[in-house]
Amino acid sequence: MSERPGPSPDQDGGPEPEAAKGIDARLDAVNFLLADVRGGLGPYVGVFLITQAGWAQSTLGTVLTVSGLIGIALHAPIGALIDATHAKRGLLVAGILVLGAASIAIVARPTIPVVFAADIVMAVLGAVFAPVVAALTMGLVSRAALARRFGRNAAFDKIGNVFIAGLAALAGSIWGQQGVFWLAPVLAVPAIAAVLSIPARAIDHRRARGLDGGTDGKGPGGSPGEGCQGASMQRSLLAPSFLVLAGLAATFHFVNAPLLNMVAQKLALAHPGEESALTAGAVVIAQVSAIPAALLLARADIAGRTPFLVIALAALPLRCILFAATDNASVLLAGQVLDGFGGGLFDALLPLLLADAVRGSGRYTLARGVLGTVQGVGGSLSNVVFGTLVSASGYDATFLVLGALGFAVLTGGSYAWMRAKPGRGDLPD
Repeated sequence: MSERPGPSPDQDGGPEPEAAKGIDARLDAVNFLLADVRGGLGPYVGVFLITQAGWAQSTLGTVLTVSGLIGIALHAPIGALIDATHAKRGLLVAGILVLGAASIAIVARPTIPVVFAADIVMAVLGAVFAPVVAALTMGLVSRAALARRFGRNAAFDKIGNVFIAGLAALAGSIWGQQGVFWLAPVLAVPAIAAVLSIPARAIDHRRARGLDGGTDGKGPGGSPGEGCQGASMQRSLLAPSFLVLAGLAATFHFVNAPLLNMVAQKLALAHPGEESALTAGAVVIAQVSAIPAALLLARADIAGRTPFLVIALAALPLRCILFAATDNASVLLAGQVLDGFGGGLFDALLPLLLADAVRGSGRYTLARGVLGTVQGVGGSLSNVVFGTLVSASGYDATFLVLGALGFAVLTGGSYAWMRAKPGRGDLPD
């Protein structure tokens, strides 16, 4: 699905006025519906395979681990592809269709080869959907509006997650577990319509890959210009601001990744018979709390990026200390507000910080792919490390260790970012 670059009327590379009308509503719909399509699978795959298809836990774990590692390894190459192509809408449409087919394949034929292939597809699409939406956002709105728009992207993604959780519960209660797997192909129809509602001519493909606006491949005024291809890959990925951001992403996820599972397990052990309700409550509270946090990001155009980064990082050790201090279900669930607020703010802020860090490089999505890889590695390692620590020392001691690491991320990460951030990266132009 080839798409031609859209001309822009000014140096910032804004889209054509007529084409730009309604962009906010269209991006809102894309974020909401993509969350619905993705969320129709997720944790339901493992539950279905063990309870309905007779899989052993060891087999499931091996398939999920290998497919996940393949997905992590492909983040950067897929990012480079997204930077290079003008068919960004086409990538989303193709991904939605393939995900719908994978969902049907799992429920229709839950054998190891089919599920393994479907899981690889889901892992690879994790490197497609969010990065493409971020690139489209950069190509559709001005730099001055990025903070507000990235915040809305994250907010509507969270709203979609909450909606699909309720819809999946309803579908499962009416049609059984198999009914959940039909949500992805059904919701693919409005999701594709939302993607195609964005006019191709409204997308500035130079700005979408982190270059300054203008006709793609040319300098100001449409003539070939110096630096049009951006910085080299090595220069982009070795920039101090990017290296610090990558370190922040890896360490944040190293500490954050195991927390939801650990608090859900602590709740289940302390309150037998209420496991499902408490786990669902922990998930929903975090998702809902992330919505106002994401919308708050619009203020980053006034206050700067760094205060929001400090707030997001500070929620991490506070949450760990709270989880270590009590078994009370109400307090532990209240702690999930910190999860949603801090994690939601960090997730919304990350693409904005990245846009600042690699501005002018032309390799925005490649850099985002590298971030996805280090985040995935950090999250995967943490589950092994802290799972072992829980077995040896218990939940409270592990939460305290995580809290200490979270405090180190807060202090060290904030200081490193303030030292390494781009010259104009903390305040808007």
